[in-house]
Formats: sequence, structure tokens, C-alpha cells
Amino acid sequence: MGLIVFFQQCISAQEIQNQYFLQKVGVLDSLYSKILKESRKIYVQLPTNYSSGRNQKYPVAYILDGEILLPTVHNVQNYYSGGYTPEMVLVGISNNKNRIRDLTISTITTKYGMPFNEKNGEANNFRKFIDTELIPYIENKYPVTNYRTLIGHSYGGLFTIATLINQPNLFKNYLAIDPSLDWDDQKLLKKAEKTLANQNYKNKALFMSLNGQLHMQNSQIKIDNVMQDTTDFTVFARSNITFSTIVKQNANNELAFEWKFYPKEIHGTIPLPSLMDGLISLFKWYQMENTDKINSFDTPRQELLSIIKHREQKLKEHFGYAEPPYPEELLNVSGYMSMDMKQPEKAKMYFELATKYYPKSANAYDSMADYYEAQGDFTKAIKYVTKAYELSGKDSYRNRIRILKNK
Repeated sequence: MGLIVFFQQCISAQEIQNQYFLQKVGVLDSLYSKILKESRKIYVQLPTNYSSGRNQKYPVAYILDGEILLPTVHNVQNYYSGGYTPEMVLVGISNNKNRIRDLTISTITTKYGMPFNEKNGEANNFRKFIDTELIPYIENKYPVTNYRTLIGHSYGGLFTIATLINQPNLFKNYLAIDPSLDWDDQKLLKKAEKTLANQNYKNKALFMSLNGQLHMQNSQIKIDNVMQDTTDFTVFARSNITFSTIVKQNANNELAFEWKFYPKEIHGTIPLPSLMDGLISLFKWYQMENTDKINSFDTPRQELLSIIKHREQKLKEHFGYAEPPYPEELLNVSGYMSMDMKQPEKAKMYFELATKYYPKSANAYDSMADYYEAQGDFTKAIKYVTKAYELSGKDSYRNRIRILKNK
């Protein structure tokens, strides 16, 4: 066998092997940072239902330690987006180099009495990179809005909370997983006491978690007695609990806050449950309400419309911009189900809403045409199919126009 033939067969085998992967998450991208004086890798995952033809933009989540956490966030989104959380663009930021330098908030030379020689304390510089270079880069290149969530674990959690304290308007949501608030003799706690008392956090949310390994060498230390311990072994947990207490004592600042303790998790396992619970917590307001009435064929049309309009207004208040209250597919299916149940006014309502919220969707106008054809109004049916054809240029719509004209 010739070398070239052997090489070609190896490539073909690799291509076949690659087809057996169930999932690949995050497309590699990068940008050069003048602030950091280095190139930074990022990994970008678009929503599963993304289509360039829809010209739709999405909220965005920035995920520290992206190589590790992005796949998990993506998996959580696969289960919960649409009903519990919005579809989002996920941006995993690489921190596999200079991690401690970039994520820690102040410079130290010793830690728990031992020399600490790794470069550290440049979180402000890293935040400046995110603010002035990374976010503009993402917003110029990808289909995102300015509704942003920041996610970090451990030192990433420290950075997340430091951003909430120092630059709260950079993100709407903050998800801090087992944050290292013990850093530099609990330095951030001291600043947080003043800031949380005076800063207004309306329309901001924080979810924070703590793992169950409260003391590395003493299993008798539990959540109900850890604050009485004074050793270095519990300062990580005590810092976390103290910060949560400070937040709760300043509830008048309007920060939406949830703290959760995971007694069966350790520092390395807590990201998965924290991401699931945290994203659901941060987006409580997004979750669909009155689904029983939406699903009931006995609900009057006007009540259904009121529910939909309420959700539309609620999303606008939180996002800061208009957002369709329901996916196009849900409105479309509801319309056809109403037609099947001989409820034409409800069907018309759903189809009209689909064209309102998704004005560039040819399918929405085609469904509207189905409604009018079922009512025997071929003139209006032709009008809506014509609009679908103008938007898509598909021959199937042109053929339908011809058929309708002959009726």
C-alpha cells in the first residue's frame, strides 16, 4: 500500500469516527486584547433553534472557565430553555492560562501562612478586557442583545461577585458557584458591606451556592455550627455565609437574591446542580404562567389574549426591550389546534399574533392563509400567501397562489 493511499484512508477513517460524536459544544473563536497584551480564546454556542434567516437576537451568558463549564451550561439549557430560561448565546471565556492572575481581586504574597508565588490580583484589568473588548466584539459579531449573565466557579465566583460589587451594570444576572470569598483575608466582604447598603440593584439578580465540605478534617462541622469555628479550615465556608447574610440584611437595595447550600456536594461537583438551580432562579420571572388556562380549550379568547399581553409586558420590563412572549411554533400549533376544535376566533388570534411577533416568518403568514382558506375567504388567503412568497421566494408559495386563484 502506498503512503498516500494509507494517509487518505486514515483521514477517511477519522472523518467517519467524527460522525459518531453525539455532541460538540462551542465554536472556537479568539480576539487579541490590547489590555491584556495577549490573544484570548473564547467558545461560542448559538441556541439550538437559531436560524440566520430569522434575524433574531438572544440574551447572552458569559461563562468563566469556559472549557470546563460551557458544556454543562449548554446541557442545562437544552433541558430548560424556552420554558424556564430564555434561549441564549453562550460565550465560554478561556481561563486555562493566567487564571489566578485574572480572576483574583487583589495581590497577595502569602495564603494561610504559606508563600503564594503565582501572579495574582489583576481582576480589574480582566474586567476591563471583558467590558471594553470582549463584549463589544461579541455584540458586533454574534446575534446577542445587551441582556447579559455572568457565571463563575471558585475564583470565577469571586470575580463574579466582585463585578456585582464594583461594576453592577455590566451584567443583569450573576451566578457565583462556591465563590472564593476568603481571598485576601475576606477583602471583598469588607467592601460589600458598604456597597450593598448604598447601591441600588433593581432588576439585578444573584444566585450563590456553597458546597457541603465545610471543614476538610472535621466531619462534625455542619452548617448549623460552622460559624462558631475559628480555624482556617472553615474560613472559605464562613466567608460565603457571611456574604449571604450581608446581602439579606440589605434587601432594600432590591437585588433579587438566592443562596443555596448543597450538603452532599464538594467543591469539584457543585457546578452542575448550581448551574441548574441558578439559571432557573435567575430567570424565575421568565417562566410561563397560567399554562393550565393556555392549554384549556374552555378558556375564553379574551382571557387568553390578556395572559399573552401580560407576559409580553413582563418580558419587556425585565429584558429592557420587546421580546415575543411565546415561540412562533407554540403560537402556530395553538392556532391549528383551535381550528381543529372549531374555535376559529382563537385560531385567528394565535395566527395574527404569530405574524405580529415574527413579521419576517413566511410560515406565520402561510398559517394565516390556512385560516382564511378554511373560512372560504380566498382573497385574504392569497394576500397572506403572497406575503409568505415575498419573504421566502419559495416555489411552493407561488404554486399555492395559483391554486387559490383558481378556486
